[in-house]
Amino acid sequence: MAVLRRVGPGLGVGLGVGMGAGAAGIGWFYSSVLLDTAIRPVYPERVLAVGADTVTLAATRLTMQPGTWGLRWAADRATGLAIVGPVAHRRSGQVVRPLLGGQPPEPGCVAVLDTGPFDPDPGARGLPFEDVDVPGPLGTYPAWWVPGPADDDTWVVLVHGRGGSRREALRILPALHERGHPLLVVSYRNDEGAPPSPDGHYHLGDTEWEDVEAAVRFAVDRGARRVVLFGWSMGGAVTGAFLDRSTEAGRVAAVVWDAPLVDWRATLRQQARNRRLPTVLSPLATAVTSRRIGIDFDRFDLRRRPPAVRPPTLLLHSTGDTAVPVAASRALAAAAPSLGWPLRYVEVPDAEHTASWNADPAAYEHAVTSFLAEALAPVPGGR
Repeated sequence: MAVLRRVGPGLGVGLGVGMGAGAAGIGWFYSSVLLDTAIRPVYPERVLAVGADTVTLAATRLTMQPGTWGLRWAADRATGLAIVGPVAHRRSGQVVRPLLGGQPPEPGCVAVLDTGPFDPDPGARGLPFEDVDVPGPLGTYPAWWVPGPADDDTWVVLVHGRGGSRREALRILPALHERGHPLLVVSYRNDEGAPPSPDGHYHLGDTEWEDVEAAVRFAVDRGARRVVLFGWSMGGAVTGAFLDRSTEAGRVAAVVWDAPLVDWRATLRQQARNRRLPTVLSPLATAVTSRRIGIDFDRFDLRRRPPAVRPPTLLLHSTGDTAVPVAASRALAAAAPSLGWPLRYVEVPDAEHTASWNADPAAYEHAVTSFLAEALAPVPGGR
């Protein structure tokens, strides 16, 4: 009340304090959203009609995305998953897509287009696999092991993004399996079935890399001599930290990153814009997050602070990504030659976050397998 009675400078101080408190609250809230491990499903789309082999959706930016997607839906406390193909027809306020498989949704239900069209494990892709437990720093971590030929000692370790799951890897597994690699699809702390972090928060790659290190050691114990790291979104930050800090990083022969998080600050600015927060609040949220979990965000700007080990890397990113800015990947690709980093950059038009495979599966798989064929080829005259 005293503030309201003052005039001149006193009023300015009072408003400044109020605005400062509000900004601090927003910074704390934004930080909490970032660190929260309880990711709740959201179904923003609506199924308007279902035919014998088509589904009609309300037209939105996401339902008009190119390519092949999962349609995950919820109705009457049940969930289902259908596979939908590229847009067949557009009419006023509606999008018609073919149903390619899975369980057709109920008309009128709410749904979401999901980059993961396959469930629940590698068996959905026709691949033999085993559920294995990887011993790690906080306990045991569930993983899928897809065996390859007995004489192939180059394993691929696949790491999902923040709020994702091992299911993210199911899209690319058949192409990697056809190359003959043993595949290890891993989990990390706070995943379902994995140990929680001591404070219950995501650490944005700053501690999760230790869980990937445990997975690499698991592979080595079972015959791997070389490792390929494959990471999506925050999986890029996790594997980037591994390359910088792990004593096992020298075993990595190649890296594939899909929409990787190579600059946390740039990503937080993008996320602030998505939430319609003033971008000037992004540094405050960054500072709050740094204090809460002890992360040094400078170490997660890979253009300015590249990892100690920089193997041949394929970086794929799409121009329609609203979650992780494509500009950060472009900047890293441009700087790579001066960093002594053999990096190949592939940009995919229009597709959303980690949806480069969905936009054109054949082109994506060719980009990955041709890169690995080159990066893993024996050196002439080498041993």
